[in-house]
Amino acid sequence: MKRLTAMVAALLMILSTTVTADAEYEYNWIEGGVTVDLGEIATVDLDPDFLFLDGEDTRQLALEYGDPVSGDEVGSIYSMDEEQTWAVYFDYEETGHIKDDEKIDAKALLKSYQAGAEEANKDREPGERYYVTGWDIEPFYDEDTHNLTWSLLLEDDNKETFLNYNTRILTREGNISVILVTDPENREADKQILQNQILSQLNITDGNKYTDFDKSTDKVANYGLSALILGGTGLAVAKKAGLLAVILAFAKKFGVLIIAGIAALWSFIRKKKKKPATEPAQPDGPSGE
Repeated sequence: MKRLTAMVAALLMILSTTVTADAEYEYNWIEGGVTVDLGEIATVDLDPDFLFLDGEDTRQLALEYGDPVSGDEVGSIYSMDEEQTWAVYFDYEETGHIKDDEKIDAKALLKSYQAGAEEANKDREPGERYYVTGWDIEPFYDEDTHNLTWSLLLEDDNKETFLNYNTRILTREGNISVILVTDPENREADKQILQNQILSQLNITDGNKYTDFDKSTDKVANYGLSALILGGTGLAVAKKAGLLAVILAFAKKFGVLIIAGIAALWSFIRKKKKKPATEPAQPDGPSGE
C-alpha cells in the first residue's frame, strides 16, 4: 500500500488531537487507480497519485476540524505528493434545472461578496477574519461544457492571500460544485491538474446530464447563474430582495464563511506540511533493549 503523504498525515493529526466520541472514527482513504463515485450523480477515474474520501468521510473530516458542512458533500480529492498543496471538494445540490441564459454582472457580484464578508467578520474573532479583495478570475460560463467558473481572492488578518477556484457543473436537475483550494502562486499549475487529471476524468451518470433535461417532467430552479455564484438555493429570493440584501442574509450559511473555512483548512494543512515526517525510533537490539 502506498505511504500516506504528509498532507494526509496532517489531516489525520486533526483527528488524533480531538478527544471526542468520534475519536475512533476510521476514514476510508481510497487510493488512486480506481473509479470512485460522487454520490449517484457522477464518477471520477481517480489518478494513481491521488487519494479520495467519499461524502460521509469528507463531512466527518470537516466536522472534526470545525468547518461548517452543507450535507451536500459527495467527495474530496487530495494529492499523495507531499510537494502538492491543493485539495478539491465536491458537493451536489439538487436545485432543479438551472437555466443558463443569464448575463453575469461580475462587478455587482464582487460587491456583494465583499459586503457579505464584512458582515460575516462581525461574528469572528481577530485572527479568524477573511476579506474578499477581488476576482482572481471573473465568472464565466462555457456553453459547450455547461460549466460555470470563477475564482475569488481572499486575504486573512495576517495579509496572507488565498484563493478558491470554483467550478459548477450544471446537470439535469442540479449542479456539482467543484472547489479547488490553492494559492495564487500555484493556481495555474493546480488548475491544470484539476482540468487534465480530475475534471477530464469526471463522468456524469447516464440520465443526469444537462442535455437530458425534459421540460415536461423535470423541476426548474427559480434562479440563475448569478445566484449560483453567490451560494445556491438560499439565494433564490435574489430577484425580490436584491443581491446585496441576500448575501448579507445568507452569508453564514451559503457564502463567505464556507469559502473562508475551506481556505483555513488548506492553510492549516500547508503549515503542517512544513514539518518533516519522522520515522519511529528503531530498537537497539532484537529484544528492544
